[in-house]
Amino acid sequence: MQLAGLDRVRYFLPTAICLYLSLICGALVVTAAFLASVQDAVAVAAAGVFGLVLSVGLGVVFWRAQRRDLEYTRFSTSDNPASNFAAVHAAVTRAGWRIANEQPGRCLEAQTKVTLLDAGERIVVQFRDHDVLVASICEPSVGFSLVGRQHCAAHRELVRLAVQAGPTRGLATSEKTSRRA
Repeated sequence: MQLAGLDRVRYFLPTAICLYLSLICGALVVTAAFLASVQDAVAVAAAGVFGLVLSVGLGVVFWRAQRRDLEYTRFSTSDNPASNFAAVHAAVTRAGWRIANEQPGRCLEAQTKVTLLDAGERIVVQFRDHDVLVASICEPSVGFSLVGRQHCAAHRELVRLAVQAGPTRGLATSEKTSRRA
């Protein structure tokens, strides 16, 4: 998934904050060399090194997780792009997602509902030959959210199940489910 401009900056802001914190901790280590008391210098240097290791480690974890979320998950099917698109479009409509952009047989971009405690997630699905590629991320203004990452995994699973069921079988299954409710 490609993010541009301000969305990219906002999405990677947690990683940038960790980088900023590591710079401050590095400055603490350098400052410790200029302290008159050896005991104070050791304490400040130890705190700086601890903060540096922690912030760099956390920044790397954020960066790797966010980069992984931007990558597409591929599902192979026996159907053509048009039927895969129809199956995913039906599932997205049933789920109540807002469709931001659609190009039948090629691409579908959607966003989940925004609630008081949830900023929503973005989902991009591309259709290539017999493959369906899906990526889902938290709203870029949120940056990193464990709960949002779980929602994104559920969204990818919804697309996978929709593609496996196919356009007609998936619709019939959802109609049976809605009749029972």
